[in-house]
Amino acid sequence: MKKNEGMFDRILRATLALTAFFIYYNKLVTGTGGIILLIIAAVLAITSLIGICPLYTALGISTEKQHKTSAGAHPRD
Repeated sequence: MKKNEGMFDRILRATLALTAFFIYYNKLVTGTGGIILLIIAAVLAITSLIGICPLYTALGISTEKQHKTSAGAHPRD
């Protein structure tokens, strides 16, 4: 799969994941809400590590910078 997350997006996701883990670890959110928060944090952490967001793929969104090709060269898919 082609990466569809830019560096800023990946850093933001990692930061949000760490914040969510911190909130759960310090028992600021518990119970069902805490479990949901952990699931969201895990998804954010995984997608930030691999650089691919399935939702972005489904919606045709990409925050990854496009590489410029040299004159006359055709980009490959």
